[in-house]
Amino acid sequence: MEVDPARRAHALAWLAKARQDCARIRRCLDAAPPDTEDALFHCQQAAEKAVKALLAWHDEPFRKTHDLSALGRQCAILEPALSALLNRLDDLTEYAWLFRYPGDFVAPPEPEIADAQTLAGEIVREASRRIEAAE
Repeated sequence: MEVDPARRAHALAWLAKARQDCARIRRCLDAAPPDTEDALFHCQQAAEKAVKALLAWHDEPFRKTHDLSALGRQCAILEPALSALLNRLDDLTEYAWLFRYPGDFVAPPEPEIADAQTLAGEIVREASRRIEAAE
C-alpha cells in the first residue's frame, strides 16, 4: 500500500515536535539545579504530540486538547496494541497546566519525574516506529 505523502509529512511534523520536547526534558533535568517543573511540562507535551502524530498518521481528526486520556482513547481504537501504554498517559495530563501558574504545588519526587520521562519516551518511540516503518 502506498503511503500518502501529505499524511506522512503531517505525522512526521508532529513527531519532530515531540522529539523537540524530549530534548527539552533532558536539558531541563541536566540544568543545575534541575528544572523539574518545565521537564514535566515537556513530558506531557512530548506524549501529546506523539499521540497526535499517530492520529494524523491514521488521518483521524482530533480536537485541540491537552487531555491525554481523551486522545489516548481515540488513538487506542486505531492502535489497539498500544492500549496499555496509552492508558498510562493520563498520568501526564496534569503536567500541561499544574506548574504553569502560581500556586502551592510541590514538585513530585525524583522517581515520579523519571517515570514521566520514561513514559513520554516510550510513546514517542512507539509512534516513531509505526510511522517511520511504513515507507
